[in-house]
Amino acid sequence: MKKNIFLLIVVIVLSSCTGYNKVLNKGDVKTQYKLAQELFEQEKYSKAITLFEKVAPSFINKPQLQRLRYMNAIANYKMKDYEVASYHFNRFITNYPQSTKIEEVYYLNAQSLFKQSPRSSLDQEQYTMKALDALQTFLDRYPDSKYTKSVNNQYKELVSKLNKKAYDIAYLYYKTGRYKAAIVAFDNYISDYLGSKYKEDALFHKFKSAYFLGMKSIEYKKLKRLQDAKKAQKRYLKYYPDSKYTKESNDLLENINKEIEIINAQTTTEK
Repeated sequence: MKKNIFLLIVVIVLSSCTGYNKVLNKGDVKTQYKLAQELFEQEKYSKAITLFEKVAPSFINKPQLQRLRYMNAIANYKMKDYEVASYHFNRFITNYPQSTKIEEVYYLNAQSLFKQSPRSSLDQEQYTMKALDALQTFLDRYPDSKYTKSVNNQYKELVSKLNKKAYDIAYLYYKTGRYKAAIVAFDNYISDYLGSKYKEDALFHKFKSAYFLGMKSIEYKKLKRLQDAKKAQKRYLKYYPDSKYTKESNDLLENINKEIEIINAQTTTEK
């Protein structure tokens, strides 16, 4: 009994494949388009896409092309081929700006880019920035859409990812002893992300970067750089007087003051 059921299933599958291949290779355009729509409705997106691409040239300048382009884009999105889906959504936006599907297409284009955005440790330029632009475009065009809340949340998520990426870059400069680059990177970070949850860490590690830069400097640059480090520590404590780093920063400040005293004493002796 089980063997017979299995054989029946195999026959049905083979018949289905044979029918599809026959339409694909020998069917006329009308039959191919009809089957493509049926496969799309059945969520057999891979086969539907093949047929959509095959028949598309036959519908140039015909009204059916708009629906065909829409279904093809959706099918690629459902297949999680987000890069190709985004290409087709953008093409649809350009060609059919007055379509009744245009809001959905703008939304799904933004989703395609959002889903390609990598984790914060990887390069964000290609997809995250494009996704932010697409999400912002959607919000500008459809501020009262049913998708607005989720798009706003996604926008904040991507900004947070860029925030973390920028902080990690600055911190990497600090950890690898590239203190001048770290100071610049932390300054840019603090300026670009005013309300960041990493602001305390950024201000403190900017101070530490300035501290190590000053302490490791050659003599004629040391005094100026240590004075700059003191300013960085003062700024840090202005915002976070009871910080988790307060004791460490005060200990480092004590070292700075001692070093400055030594420099001043040497200068006085030389005079």
